[in-house]
Formats: sequence, structure tokens, C-alpha cells
Amino acid sequence: MRLGEFIEDFQEDESAKKRRLAKEKSYQITEYLEDVETRVTEHLQGDTLVGSTAPEIFVGRSGYPSVSTGVLSPVGDETNAAEYATSGKWYNKELGVSEVLQRRTGLVNSRREASVDVNDVWDGFVGAQREVAIADRPVDIEIGLENRPEIDFSMDEVTTPTGPDATAQSVNLTENPRVPRPVQKTLEDDDWRAGGAMRYLYRRGFDVYEINNILSAGALGRGDQRRLVPTRWSITAVDDQIGEFLRGQIYNTTAIDQVEVWYNEYMGNRFWIILGPGQWEFELVELKAPNSVWNPEGSQHLLMADSEGYEGRQSYVDETSGAYYAARLGVLEHLTDRDRQATCLVLREVTDEYWAPVGVWPIREAVRNAFAENQPAIAESFQSAVSTVLDQLPVSNQRLYRKSTLASGQQTQLSAFDS
Repeated sequence: MRLGEFIEDFQEDESAKKRRLAKEKSYQITEYLEDVETRVTEHLQGDTLVGSTAPEIFVGRSGYPSVSTGVLSPVGDETNAAEYATSGKWYNKELGVSEVLQRRTGLVNSRREASVDVNDVWDGFVGAQREVAIADRPVDIEIGLENRPEIDFSMDEVTTPTGPDATAQSVNLTENPRVPRPVQKTLEDDDWRAGGAMRYLYRRGFDVYEINNILSAGALGRGDQRRLVPTRWSITAVDDQIGEFLRGQIYNTTAIDQVEVWYNEYMGNRFWIILGPGQWEFELVELKAPNSVWNPEGSQHLLMADSEGYEGRQSYVDETSGAYYAARLGVLEHLTDRDRQATCLVLREVTDEYWAPVGVWPIREAVRNAFAENQPAIAESFQSAVSTVLDQLPVSNQRLYRKSTLASGQQTQLSAFDS
């Protein structure tokens, strides 16, 4: 399909949009939290939370290298514990912001302070937590608590939210966790660097969500260097490491031979992905709506951008945080599957439909599925693609050109796009 035909077919149904927004903004989260608190009370026997099943862990970053580290477990819905773990399956189920918040606020974070230096620690609270993280399915546990769980609902742009938390005295496993053989292999090799172990697990079919949990538990890396990794850091580290591995896979491949425009939207995030002939370059530009949680004081869209050239980045991004690495991973997976390289511009419009942060996983999955679910439109040149897409964006040409290197035509090999 030519790009012009693609745009003509792209008509937003405003009434449908409003219906979706109304559904998303049902604001039932407060009531749901109260329900969670009631269920926690029902499942407390003295100071022990019984009959719980832990699908994953959470490691905080405040106070590093002494951090708050916890086991996340649903209460009253143990048979569906796996459904509470952050996963790309949530995209396939078309979960909205409200549904994600309901799932995650149903997870009690039973936590305690611990040193990040864990190495061979496999007993006590930290040991049980690490076994939960490396298991291939949720693990049945009993948790001894020092206090009743309290509602302390917090969110950020990278990690997925959690629900009530409580200080834990102990965690006892009531079953033997089953550890996949590839994970056992990484644990047994004390000389394997964390980056290499991550790449190995990815090649063996582990998705980034599973690898993130294992890395966060300090179960990867050289024996004397294994440490708990704050969840926020581990999410980005895994996306970055796997992205670098995939970039190496396409380093010497042939470039695509036409300009492609891909589109997807999810949870009020609209993604335009422009791929053009030429060597690997990548840029993410985010447009955040005024008077939204992302840009509360703004009178116009806030533009943020980060980029890299053929050799990749040498430092952490300045503006787009974990969204950059999540979006880049989706693009690199697509190009690796095609055994091709390209110059890529991702334009992410964050509308006010995305009314609460639920982590970077929606970005990763929206980009992944832009390629998996759709067919691209074809443009005559990279710049004509940018110009046409700009008509669908709520910012002027001048503002985007000032912010974006690729949109303004300053890519490394400009002639490659117009030849």
C-alpha cells in the first residue's frame, strides 16, 4: 500500500475514542484497593499470610546498596498467580490501564531491607526470594509479617505498579521450585558475565520479562559479583543488553530497499515507525500531551528525544529513559528476523488516554506488534514519509525538526534515502 492510501484509510473514530477513554477512566482503582485490603485481612492467620503464590519479585533502589526487596503475591486469587506477572501476554489480551492497575494493585509486596551483595545467599528471606525469581512458574509460599499490609500505591514510567506492602519477618517455600536447565547452567558458571548470561537465556527462548526477574534477584553474573539489581534498573539493563546483542546480529547485513511506515496504538500511545534504507541508526521522539500526568504544566506538547548511530550508544539516554530501550528492542527484533538493517525513526504520541503510568512494557509490546500484526505503507523517500506522518501529529513541522535529527534530514547517510 502506498503511504497516501494508508493515511486516507487511517480515520480515528472520535466517538469510539471517547467511549474507550470513558471506560479507561472508570477510576475504580480506589475501590479495588479497598477490596484487596479486605482480602488480605481474610487471609491473615495471626501474623502469617498463608495460601499465597508468588509470581515475581520486586527490588527497590532507594538507599542502595541497602535496598527494600520483596516477594509479590496475589491474595485470594492464587490459582491465577501467573496472570499477575508483567508479561507481553497482557497486550494480546488487550488489557487497558485500569485492568493492569487492578492486577498489579492486587499484589502484596512482602518486603524487608537487605544488602545487594547476595552471591551464595540461598537461605532466609533473600534466598527464598531468589528461588521465586528463578523458578519457571509461580511458587507457593507462606509469609510471616511484622505488620499489616498498608496501601502504598506508587507508579513510575519504567516499572509496573504494585499494591499494598508489609514488612516481612520470613518467607517459607511450601513447594520445591522448578528451575529451568538453562538458568541452572548460568548459576553454576561463576565466570559467566551477566551480559553473556542474558544473551544466552534470550537465545534459549526466555523473554526479557523472565530475564529481568532473574537478573533482579542477583542470579546472573560472575559469582563474586552477583548482586540484587533494583527492578527499575534491571528492566532497562535487559532491554539494553539484548538490544546490543541484536544490533550486532544486523551489523553487516544488507539494508532494506524501500522506505516503510508502520503504525500501532495501545493504551493511548500512538506509534509511527519509519524504516529507511541505510545503515543502522535509531531515534525515539516522544510527544506528551499538555495537561496530562506526563506534562501537567505544559500548554503545548512536550517533545523528548534520544538517538544513536551505527556504533550504538556509549552512555544512558538523557530524555526518554527506559522507553528508548524498550522501543529499540522491538525494532531490532524485527530487523533481525528479516536479516536486514535500516535507519529507524520512532514517533510516540502519548495522549491523555494514557492516564496512568504502568511501566515500559506497553511500549515494547506496541512496537513489537506493529510489525507482527500489520503491513507497512511504502513512501517515496524518508523525508516524504516524515512529512506525511507529521500531518497526523499534534506538533508543527518546525518543532519536530528542531528536536529530531532524523526528521530534519540530518541522518548519517542522507543520500541513501533519496537514491
